[in-house]
Amino acid sequence: MSGTTTVARKRTTGKTLLEPTAKEPTEKYHAPKLEIPVTPERDHIEGPANAALTLVEYGDYQCPYCGAAYPEVKKVQKELGPELRFVFRNFPLTNMHEHAMNAAETAEAASAQGKFWPMHDFLYEHQATLGDPGVALGYAKKLGLDTQRFDREIAQHMYQKRIKDDFMGGVRSGVNGTPTFYVNGVRHDGDAVAKALIEALGQTK
Repeated sequence: MSGTTTVARKRTTGKTLLEPTAKEPTEKYHAPKLEIPVTPERDHIEGPANAALTLVEYGDYQCPYCGAAYPEVKKVQKELGPELRFVFRNFPLTNMHEHAMNAAETAEAASAQGKFWPMHDFLYEHQATLGDPGVALGYAKKLGLDTQRFDREIAQHMYQKRIKDDFMGGVRSGVNGTPTFYVNGVRHDGDAVAKALIEALGQTK
């Protein structure tokens, strides 16, 4: 008989935590609100800018839970169509995910040439390749980007300040892990699945 034993571990959370969540007080709980308003001039927005419903995600491209939430968001978008605007903000957990900052910079460099959403989707659909910058570069070429500019801007960390501004805005808004969603400006503390997000959006209409 083998001397090894398998320990079953219960997964307690669907998030990569930034820090342990404190116990909630017993009095009525109010979820934190989004401190940085959505602005079309700065934010990455998919959907009509004046849509009735807004879903904001603070995410990390290397986070496995964000990867799992990615197709769920697509389902929400498909279900709600033009009623919804989806906003993505950067929240790379660099102490846990070594490729998260580079991936965020990759998305921002693509954004500078008008291709944020295709690159955003590509990074989530190819999470296993994030350690190989040549993969994203090859996709940038397919998108018709100026790849010399794209490569140079990533190497020079041109978008780190913007990414850090997103991150600090998230901290101020009560983000304590990834992914964290805000439904019409209020943090969604339920599951990061389409059904729960659609229900939450419906309740705040």
